[in-house]
Amino acid sequence: MATVSSPCTVFPILTSTLSKPHLAPLSCRTQKRSRVSIITSVAEDREIVPVSEDRGIRLNEVDGFQPSEPHTESDVVVPRLTSSSTVNAIIVLGFGTFAVTKLLTIDHDYWHGWTLFEIVRYIPEHNWIAYEQALKANPVLAKMAISGIVYSIGDWIAQCYEGKPLFEFDRTRVLRSGLVGFTLHGSLSHYYYQLCEALFPFQEWWVVPAKVAFDQTVWSAIWNSIYFVVLGLLRFESLTNIYGELKSTFLPLLTAGWKLWPFAHLITYGVIPVEQRLLWVDCVELIWVTILST
Repeated sequence: MATVSSPCTVFPILTSTLSKPHLAPLSCRTQKRSRVSIITSVAEDREIVPVSEDRGIRLNEVDGFQPSEPHTESDVVVPRLTSSSTVNAIIVLGFGTFAVTKLLTIDHDYWHGWTLFEIVRYIPEHNWIAYEQALKANPVLAKMAISGIVYSIGDWIAQCYEGKPLFEFDRTRVLRSGLVGFTLHGSLSHYYYQLCEALFPFQEWWVVPAKVAFDQTVWSAIWNSIYFVVLGLLRFESLTNIYGELKSTFLPLLTAGWKLWPFAHLITYGVIPVEQRLLWVDCVELIWVTILST
């Protein structure tokens, strides 16, 4: 009787291979375990060693990389006018429009039949005639008005020079400076120039330098003292603080004026007539009040 041979009998090598698990050599297994342990230790070291913020920031600065951060609505600065700056803008634009309109329409009663060229041509001349008529009618009031306007504009320029935006100036401070210019500088200057002519009634060559020297010593010392004392009183400061401020700024302010006013007053006392001197001085005052206010 024929016997049926099993697959195990026919393929003994195949059977032994399938029934036993395939094991890698010992050296290979040891090498794999060592690799895994090295990778694990490196990963653990990276997790344990902290990275400081400063180091990260320095690396970003060196690499030129700036990480992007999400912006919120609070981070976005939207430029807008505050209520105070809006009021300031209305005041400045209102007075500016009024002044320009008055200057440009000085001859509006006579415009009938005039050409545009004639209107523009006579604007400077007729404004000057109107100013001289105001000086003859009420010289003190006219000079007070000019000084008040100049001191107000000068303080506004000073605040802008200090870094404030154009329409975010301190209205109270501008009002104080303009009030000092209107009530004191215009009126006192009117009488001072007349006094100066009475003290030096000569026509010699040395009269102009003498007037300049007198102006830059006696009169400048008096006016600078008045200016600081009155401004301190308007700020409701104590007399001790006012005296301390005046004492610390008196000599530096007086000597600072010598860098500007002696040259300007050579024209004041050598060229400009007495009644027109304050207008010339007030034009220079726009520069000086800026220095004085700061």
